[in-house]
Amino acid sequence: MKRALLFILSGLTLATVARADDTVSRIQARTFDTRVFTKPPGQKAYACFTRRYDADHLARHPKQKVSAMQLLVTAEIPPGEREMTYSLRLGVNYRDRSGDFDSSGSCEHARATDAPGEIRYNCPVDCEGGGIEIAMSKDDKSAIVRLSRITVWQRDNKPDSEAGDALVAGADDKIFRVDRSDVADCAGLVTDRKELAAIRHK
Repeated sequence: MKRALLFILSGLTLATVARADDTVSRIQARTFDTRVFTKPPGQKAYACFTRRYDADHLARHPKQKVSAMQLLVTAEIPPGEREMTYSLRLGVNYRDRSGDFDSSGSCEHARATDAPGEIRYNCPVDCEGGGIEIAMSKDDKSAIVRLSRITVWQRDNKPDSEAGDALVAGADDKIFRVDRSDVADCAGLVTDRKELAAIRHK
C-alpha cells in the first residue's frame, strides 16, 4: 500500500515539475509577443507569415505535400476582459491537389519547450483537429510551424466532419519556415467583413 502511494505521489511530483518546466514568466511571454508582432500587441494585433515553395525546393523535398502556406496570428484583449487571447488561421495549398484549404483555432499563452531557450505558442485546432506549434526564427523574420496532424477544410466550406481533411506530417511536412509578410497578404484567410477591413487598412 505504501509503495503504491509513493508511486502515485512520485507521478504527481513529476507531472508538477513538467508543468513548471513549461511555464514562462510574464516578461518572457511579453517579449515573445513582441517578437511575433514586432511590437507589444496592445488591444489587438496581427502577424502574417507566408511562403510559396518554388520548383527547386519541391524537387529537393519530393515527399512534401504542401506547396504554399499562409499563417495569420492574432492577439487581442476582448471587450470587458483583461487577459490577452491568441488565435491562428492557417492556409494551405497542395502540390498535387487544386483548391485552397484553411484551418483555425485558438492558441495557448507562450510556453517553454525542450529546445533550450525556445518559446512557442501551442495552438490546438477547432473540433479536435490536431494543432500546430509556432516558434520564431532567431532574426524574427520568419515563423517556424511544427505539426503532427492538423484538420483543414476547403476554403468557404463550414468546418464539419464531412468536409474536413487532415494534413498529416510526413517526412517533409513536419516543420515549415514561413516568412514575415504584410498583413494584407493574409486577408484571404479572414471571413469577417469588419476584421477584413481592419486588416486591409493596417
